[in-house]
Amino acid sequence: MTPAVRTTCPYCGVGCGVLARVREGTIEITGDPLHPANAGRLCSKGAALAETLNTGERLLHPVIRDRRVCWDEALTAVAKGFDRIIREHGPDAVAFYVSGQLLTEDYYVANKLMKGFIGSANIDTNSRLCMASAVAGHKRAFGADVVPGCYEDFELADLIVLVGSNTAWCHPVLYQRIVRARERRPDIKVVVIDPRRTPTCDIADLHLPVRSGTDVWLFSGLLAHLYRDGRMDARFVAEHTVDHERAIAAAAECTGDVAAVAKACGVDAARISAFYSLFARTERVVTAFSQGVNQSSAGTDKVNSILNCHLLTGRVGRPGMGPFSITGQPNAMGGREVGGMANMLAAHMELENERHRGIVQTFWSSPRVASRAGLKAVDLFEAVHDGRIKAVWIIATNPVVSLPNADRVREALARCEFVVVSDCVARTDTIACAHVRLPAAAWSEKDGTVTNSERRISRQRAFLAPPGEARPDWWIICEVAKRMGFGDHFQHESAHDIFIEHAALSGVEYGGTRAFDISGLADLTREEYDSLEPVQWPIPAGGRRGTARIGGDGRFFYSDGRARFIAVHPRAPVNQATEDFPFVLNTGRIRDQWHTMTRTGLAPRLAEHLPEPFVDMHAQDALLAGIRDGEIVRVITPWGSVALRLRTSGEIARGTLFVPIHWSATNASDARVGALVNPVVDPISGEPEFKHTPARVEPFRVDWYGVLITRDADIEPGTTWWTRVQGQGFHRYELAGRENKAGMHARLQAWAREMLRAEQAGVEYLDYDDAAAGIYRAAVVSGGRLRAFLSIAPSPKLPSRAWLASLFLKDSLADIDRRGILAGRPLVAAADTGALVCSCFRVGRITIADAIAHHRLKTPAEVGAQLKAGTNCGSCVPEIRQLLAAAGA
Repeated sequence: MTPAVRTTCPYCGVGCGVLARVREGTIEITGDPLHPANAGRLCSKGAALAETLNTGERLLHPVIRDRRVCWDEALTAVAKGFDRIIREHGPDAVAFYVSGQLLTEDYYVANKLMKGFIGSANIDTNSRLCMASAVAGHKRAFGADVVPGCYEDFELADLIVLVGSNTAWCHPVLYQRIVRARERRPDIKVVVIDPRRTPTCDIADLHLPVRSGTDVWLFSGLLAHLYRDGRMDARFVAEHTVDHERAIAAAAECTGDVAAVAKACGVDAARISAFYSLFARTERVVTAFSQGVNQSSAGTDKVNSILNCHLLTGRVGRPGMGPFSITGQPNAMGGREVGGMANMLAAHMELENERHRGIVQTFWSSPRVASRAGLKAVDLFEAVHDGRIKAVWIIATNPVVSLPNADRVREALARCEFVVVSDCVARTDTIACAHVRLPAAAWSEKDGTVTNSERRISRQRAFLAPPGEARPDWWIICEVAKRMGFGDHFQHESAHDIFIEHAALSGVEYGGTRAFDISGLADLTREEYDSLEPVQWPIPAGGRRGTARIGGDGRFFYSDGRARFIAVHPRAPVNQATEDFPFVLNTGRIRDQWHTMTRTGLAPRLAEHLPEPFVDMHAQDALLAGIRDGEIVRVITPWGSVALRLRTSGEIARGTLFVPIHWSATNASDARVGALVNPVVDPISGEPEFKHTPARVEPFRVDWYGVLITRDADIEPGTTWWTRVQGQGFHRYELAGRENKAGMHARLQAWAREMLRAEQAGVEYLDYDDAAAGIYRAAVVSGGRLRAFLSIAPSPKLPSRAWLASLFLKDSLADIDRRGILAGRPLVAAADTGALVCSCFRVGRITIADAIAHHRLKTPAEVGAQLKAGTNCGSCVPEIRQLLAAAGA
């Protein structure tokens, strides 16, 4: 058997271990049973990784202004472009914008080049969009950017509080650890704090649907309650903390009693009291938080309001207790370790600290080190827009889609004098703005390390050769550095070379004053680096054993060794709903997609669960707006607008909206949610307010809806509204259009023949026409196989996509299939499995519902035993439970 390569998943911050085998041209991906983060489990995205390794979408060669060039010409152009602008305008006229998708070694050399040799701190990262508030909060409380606990604490806790985290969908493997822990110990309690009733609420004993932006009221109220209830750990507070009196006074002043908190949060007072009592009487509490806390103009204060409660009770860094920041990206933490943010130095050293700058400059033997913080992400692109930054190098990220006020970001890049983009894919909204495009190696081809949410460093190992001329990001950066005249300092020949330099720097003048220390790995040989097992930092010199928890001994990272309480004062989000914009827009991830879909969008099984860009809205709000589920609607904010499918899931409160972040101009006509989001940021962390933008929803008039499925890859529908969905051997387009009523049907028929390429020789054209009803269906069959299908109707009610997809898998259509195509429905009931529920095993809604009825199934476990659905990552279990409830089980 071909030996498996042990590597790490490239998606969320859980950092799951992956086994990859290449056997006779086939790639097999399974979970690594020996990796401590996941013990062999993978979520739907991780399990589908093999489907994303498609070189057809790759950027394969360096390109300058649409002209293919050799590497030397491209690298020289980048170096000369940056050199010229630095010479004419100074080092702060250039910037790097990097990514939590990078490996630590890539991040390290990018930060080294910008801060130590160019001499500017204008390097920031898309981690600013997800983790900056957590970083700032931890630094204020602990004196360092450190998560004190580990994943094992979720299994040891008696109470788990999930705040602003749809863990079931966004961190499914960690969620399953909680589920399995509850199966072993049913007394574990789970509280979910989230404005939406997300699938994570499936395991909640208590759900607090707080108003967006009210977390500081909630946790300040908890702090005051804990103090009044006598729950303060007086010895811990006296010996290991500072300023608890100020924090408690601020909490008491701003929150009053439980009734006042309930009014501010919009939650029943009895629920607030139940949460406070549960937290107070339970020692082993883990409070895990994610983007719902961080992505706020008060995100840093929200983090500190949570940390204050754990400091007051001494529940930090001990088994089964502590605050826990769930990282969004696979290497957001690794990027921070090397200083890959505009306000940091390498190895967790401080940019404003003169001694730290001296340590780094001496270690790097660099001519300078940036002495003041650079521009954070939103401000960085604003500086590009107004011309202060004249050259920007964007690496492994897609800011034209992901940043707030995204239309302005696109405009900024169009104005910019020199834009360089390094990426592994050929088409993104951002790479379309580049003067120079550099082909980077992707996951499966890259070699290096990443650090997950529990501070665990894992190896990411290559098992495929890079296609075309793609190269590792660290190599590209080092080659540009050489051409800028810094070659003596960037003579790295491998990721191993960079890692040991990074590890050595972490131990220079350490003395226990910084949290981050991996100097115990600084003497790794190449063979030892290649075989490095997952390990948690700190890893001090003289050993290679990791550290599971930090702070349990009461030692923190201020000079006096004490943690700090932070007196926080609640404040509402900056932009409130108004008469013109009466709804509050929330944005986030969905179960089976990742970021801007450049990878997950290639996997057919990941496209089927929620295949289209949508806005989720309360059904009563939709009724009053005169719009219906399934129709296309326009969502408008003061910053932009998009057109989306309306969804009324029942998960959302009145007056609020939810839109996923994933779609872009490469796969939808008008769905970049970043264009809607307000650009307000937290004044400390610089993290944007993605969870609270005033908005309105309007009808979006269309005359017809349609679905086009074709094996041809180069179709451009040209309709008023469209979105593209990757299928198994086909592309699917959801469509809607506007037409002049006179002669509309005839024009649509002619357009249908064009889209289906009906005039090709040797094809059979089938069609059904009901002009009076506005219905038209047509298909092209070639060699007995279905080649293309189109259905048009005046409403969104169109043929089952699951049934149509099954027809494209057939080598030859049967007569009953042809008749079904004309009828617009399967003529054999079992042919339609229904909308996808379980991505891991591709089990549809109708299949599950039929099994529940036929076998009288009562629990998700029984459904899993019958169909396997829900038995891998478990993300679909809440939906299975809903189907059971609908059947009266």
